[in-house]
Formats: sequence, structure tokens, C-alpha cells
Amino acid sequence: MSQKNFACRIKKHLPNMLIVAALVSFIILTGKMILNDRKEQQISLMEYDGLSRPIFKDGVFSNPWKTWKMAGTTDLIRWKFFYSDRTNLPSDNKILDQNLPVHQISDEEIKKFCEDDASKKFKVIWIGHSTSLINFNNIIILMDPIFSERASPIKIAGPKRFRPVPITIDRIPRVDAVVISHNHYDHLDYDSIIALYKKFGENKKDPINWFVGRGTGQWFENSGIKNNVHEFTWWESKKFKDLEFIFTPAQHWSSRGLTDRNKALWGGWIIQSNSSKIYFAGDTGYCDTFKEIGKKYGPIDYSFIPIGAYEPRWMMAPQHVDPEEAVKIHMDVRSNKTFAIHWGTFALASEYYMEPKQKLSELMEKFAEDKNNFITLEHGVINEF
Repeated sequence: MSQKNFACRIKKHLPNMLIVAALVSFIILTGKMILNDRKEQQISLMEYDGLSRPIFKDGVFSNPWKTWKMAGTTDLIRWKFFYSDRTNLPSDNKILDQNLPVHQISDEEIKKFCEDDASKKFKVIWIGHSTSLINFNNIIILMDPIFSERASPIKIAGPKRFRPVPITIDRIPRVDAVVISHNHYDHLDYDSIIALYKKFGENKKDPINWFVGRGTGQWFENSGIKNNVHEFTWWESKKFKDLEFIFTPAQHWSSRGLTDRNKALWGGWIIQSNSSKIYFAGDTGYCDTFKEIGKKYGPIDYSFIPIGAYEPRWMMAPQHVDPEEAVKIHMDVRSNKTFAIHWGTFALASEYYMEPKQKLSELMEKFAEDKNNFITLEHGVINEF
């Protein structure tokens, strides 16, 4: 065919080709709009059951409560440069060892923790911050694992651990599941996740399973972890082995960089067997949702509730509860036994480093609650209940 004839044919059919191209583009665009609209409806307008739902619009999640306010740049500047830091971390490790002792777990102890029958008891080790290792119904679960020296995207700067880990990942003989509350660096630590994946997930017959909020699965895929990652929005659930994992609301936010703020959902976890329930609150400010959780799932046998990183209140209140609000959550969810987390490991805010523990005891008295029902644990000590 000559170039002249070819050009003539193109000219003759060009209007039809443009129409087809326009139709294809319209179909693709419409399809994307419908999918996004459906996704927003699924997350924001699920069943009309009176339960709190995240707001999801244009790929971004938001908290639905009036108690939420996002801290801005001016708040950060005011805090960093004009607010008095009261953490008073001692430079003498002997003082830290006395106030916050760390029990280094032996191989024999961790083997017994993982292998001895736990069908009629609950076993927990506080690794530090929000990281706990539990044996629940003979299933080994890690919560928000961070074993790194810093809670930061870089290894030479950022919040540094002032209490060492009581055990390293390579010495833990078994982990069946990991729950992640949200993607901040002190809760979702790349090096810890990769170490867990290499030991318990890669080429294993019974690999580790990951339970995360909607949107965090993409981070796992980008990190090379593509299987057994389960994403949830609030109130969604999944059965795993003999347990059910339910993602619950929290008042917080998410971000790992400058361009991904609130593109992944945050929350807490209810994990229940046929006879018992545990609750992991993750990171949160105080809001009405805890009464919802208590009404729907309470009473809770064992809870993990944050008590630290709360000063100054004018900045931290929407995102981090203080000890008084932590006690309110304990009561709202109707927890029988609660363990304090999110304190005593990284200095993330401005309160005195031992204040969360001191205030907790006082506040349990204020609310006429038994002090033994909301306790702090020592790093690395194996507790059985």
C-alpha cells in the first residue's frame, strides 16, 4: 500500500477512531469513578448500625468525631521551640535500670512461653512501647513490633530507645500473627517487619499472617511481602486458626512521608476465641467510640491501652490519651484486666518519663477502680494470668 493511500485511509477513518478513543477513555474514567465511589460508600456509609465509620474521600481517611483536630505546622513549632520539655531522662543507666528494669529473656524462657499449653491461661511479655508478645489460645501474636534502636525512617536520627529490647527477633522461636494499629514509625518498623518475614514468612509451610488497616497492605507489598496480608476497615473481621480478628476504631492519623498523610487507616484490634477476648487500642485520642466497643464486645478479658506521649495537651490530646483518659477507655470497654503500653521506651512527648505510671495509680483510686485491674508491666518479664 502506498503512503498516499495509507494517509487517505487514516484521514477517512480518523473521526471514527477519535470517537472510539473518546469512548474508551470515558468508560475507563467512569469505571474508576464508580469504583472509587463504591469504595467510599463501603467505608463511609456501611450498614446504618450506629457504629462509627471512617470518612473516606479522594483516597484520604478522616476521623468522624468532633473531638478530632489535626495538629498543624504552627503547633509543631510552638511545641518544639516554646514548650518546656519535662521528660528529664537520666543519663545514668543505673537510675533507668532501677526505675524501668529490663529482664533479658533466656532461650529456655521464650521456648516455654511459646510451646507450653496456654489453652487455659493468657501469657504476655511487654517488649516495650506498644510492642507486646502474647500467647493467646496457643497462638503467638505480636502487636505493633518495633525492635529497632530508633523509631524513625533513618538510623542516625529520630526518637531513640532509652530501654533496650529484652529479646531479639532471631531468638523468638515462633510467631503466628502480627497486628498493626497504624503506619507511624514507632508502630510499623521496617527492619522489624522484614526480620519477622524472613524468619517466619518466607518459604514457610505455616507462614506468619499480617493484620493491618486498609491502605497499609500497599506498604507491605512495596516491602516485598505480598502474601497473607489482610486489610480491614473498622468493624471488619477475619477468622484465623481458632481466633477472630476484628479491626476497631481509634482517633488518630497516619503518615510515613510527605505525600501519604491519612492514605492508610488506623485503628485497634479485638481478638477473640470461643471463651475470651483481648483488646489492643493501638494509638488514640479519647472519643465516643470506646463506649461502642464496650457495648459491642465487652466485657473484655485483657486490654492493652496507651498511657504515654500526651504532653502538651493542646497538641497531643486529639491523638494521644493521657492516663486519665486511658482509665476512661478501660472503663468504657469494660476491661477486666488492662496493661499499660505506649510509654517507658521512647521519649515522644514532653511529660516526665515516669509520670504516666505515677498518674495511673492515682487515677485508678480517683475513679474507685481496683489498682490491680490496670497495671504496668516490666520489660521482658513473662506474665501469666
